[in-house]
Amino acid sequence: MTQPVSLSIVLPVYGVADYLPRCLDSILAAELPGLQVIAVDDCSPDRSGEILDAYAARDPRLKVTHLAANRGLGGAREAGLEQATGEYVWFVDSDDWLADGAVDEVAARLAEIRPDVLITGFARVYPDGGTEPDTWRRLLVEPPLPPTFTLAERPGLLQMIMSVWNKVIRREYLASLDVHFGVGYYEDISVTYPLLLAARSLSYLDRDLYFYRRQRAGAITNTASPKHADAFAQYDAIFAFLDRRPEIGPSLCRLVFDRTVKQAVTILDTPGLVPDELREDFFRRTTEHFRRHRPAGHTFPKGLRGVQYRLVERGAWGAYQRLRPLRALPRTLPGTVKRAVRGAGRRGLYETYRRLPIDENLAVYAAYWYRGYSCNPAAIYERMRELAPQVKGVWVVNTPAQAAALPDGVPYVLANTPRYLKLMATAKYLVNNVNFPHTMTKRAGSVHVQTQHGTPLKYLGLDLRDRPLAADGMDFDRLLEHVARWDYLVSPNPHSTESFQRAYPGSYEVLEAGYPRNDRLADPDPKEVTAIRDRLGVPAGNRVVLYTPTHREQHDSFVPALDVVALARALGPTTTVLMRAHYFYGDAGLPDDAGVIDVSGHPVVEDLYLAADILVTDYSSSMFDYAVLDRPIVVFAPDWDDYQRIRGVYFDLMAEPPGAVARTDDELAALLAPGGAADTNATAKLRADFRAKFCPWDDGHAAERVVRSVFPVR
Repeated sequence: MTQPVSLSIVLPVYGVADYLPRCLDSILAAELPGLQVIAVDDCSPDRSGEILDAYAARDPRLKVTHLAANRGLGGAREAGLEQATGEYVWFVDSDDWLADGAVDEVAARLAEIRPDVLITGFARVYPDGGTEPDTWRRLLVEPPLPPTFTLAERPGLLQMIMSVWNKVIRREYLASLDVHFGVGYYEDISVTYPLLLAARSLSYLDRDLYFYRRQRAGAITNTASPKHADAFAQYDAIFAFLDRRPEIGPSLCRLVFDRTVKQAVTILDTPGLVPDELREDFFRRTTEHFRRHRPAGHTFPKGLRGVQYRLVERGAWGAYQRLRPLRALPRTLPGTVKRAVRGAGRRGLYETYRRLPIDENLAVYAAYWYRGYSCNPAAIYERMRELAPQVKGVWVVNTPAQAAALPDGVPYVLANTPRYLKLMATAKYLVNNVNFPHTMTKRAGSVHVQTQHGTPLKYLGLDLRDRPLAADGMDFDRLLEHVARWDYLVSPNPHSTESFQRAYPGSYEVLEAGYPRNDRLADPDPKEVTAIRDRLGVPAGNRVVLYTPTHREQHDSFVPALDVVALARALGPTTTVLMRAHYFYGDAGLPDDAGVIDVSGHPVVEDLYLAADILVTDYSSSMFDYAVLDRPIVVFAPDWDDYQRIRGVYFDLMAEPPGAVARTDDELAALLAPGGAADTNATAKLRADFRAKFCPWDDGHAAERVVRSVFPVR
């Protein structure tokens, strides 16, 4: 009968509060008897220590050590290893997570085979939510592996990722090697190389059990730092181990050397890692490493890699810089492959542009996923041109048609073009009312301004974690990575400040400025109002009712809660109803003879507010903006109970509405009829209270406050 194994999982923790719960949940879901989880709080500056203690209080399998001084990732692993008692030890990084059932599956394989090292399959997880299986997996499955093997039998294993986190190690075997995790970056390779080189039995579990987070803000693979040169100390430790183990054959020594040189030039060539001013010194140290450790019998590889190695050996920095490989795409590639390669090409081009200096006088603007020129970013852009004219603003749009609709003289770029990639990589300022694509990694020195696009009645961000229908598969980890890029968050009122900080926890600065897009509403120009009505086709002298329903998560398409055509007919020819569907939908789907003007496609919603005498909405943030005008608002709430249950709300709108409330179509028609109760002393009092709470900073100068806080104003 197979004897069960005991397993210790060592979890070094530093600055990962946003990711730690997912990691802990994935580990502690295991049913393995006697599982030991050792978490080492390496003086984490965030809430990580508190999170660990809270989990430990609920689960005795988790033991937490709070270090008195920061020891770095390697030191934290060593501290955890000292406490490990399991037959096997697994070093898991606390910003990653394990697949369902991973611990129990690993334990079963260990009990069956008991290798020195069990290597698990893994998947890379990118900030945009995409996953990629291990690209070197074929080296272990082609030809099929026996249950156990050695590195000499499958030397291609040295081409795979050399991190420790996908290797479960027999603890006594690790102790016998007399190796230690290094200090600084790449600290685990001084352990993983010896593990593989000396093992008498390796085994591979061909399933993606470990999810490795790539391109996370703050991760070493995504951070410019002089500490990338720490790799050379780890290389020295690897070759010191080889010197102590002459039984490891010369062929493996040559492969290890080749792999370390390859890693060094990859670090050097990857944009955004080695700071520009240190690149020549890093190259010099690569040359020293090459000359010091090159083993007898080593030959240069063929092709471009061989040219690189020769230049490294010679110390020819100038020639190395001029080396630029050229590649062409065969025209016969299938379309899906071409798209994938183009995507990879865009990422590579973007990373290349990131090596260029930041343009201190360049700002990139966008709104609603590159749909056009609108909302808070547009108002900030216009004020910036007045107060900081030396800063050039460029708008991102998706299509030439959207570009043609931009105001005259507004510079633009089409998304996913080379110029777009260059602007995104080099701009000092990036302003958006939603998040930029996750592949656009924040660059040190850039300034991201998140304006949002409405005062929240409904739950947002992390508050949707318990609202599965409303969240609709939202990736909360990715959301937090987006939030980590924000330098400023614009808030329209104190309520929004509180709600935003709860829904989007981060270290950004809140600009309590009011909403720039509402500056136009603070002191409307009657001539402008008349001009807007004329452009919309409103008959002269008509009363205008604007209807702005919000999105319902339970519906895949626009499903109106109100028969707006019947309403327009009930109100008669002297009232014009403007129908504005949520921006998720192209239009309201009204027939041509509806007697209602469908303004869903009108690009600037503030125009519609100015044109309207009365706003009818349900739970849309339009009520907060429209209140700046101090005109009547009617809340049409036929499904308030359902909306609260599905979406969740920050306050009871029925208890503090901005005006009269209707629950049925007939009630709404009666309120809006001439002489109805839509505009009375009672509703004026409700509106005044609402304005005091939600419009305290809307004085027409919000955009100026934002510009003066963010941009270099002359």
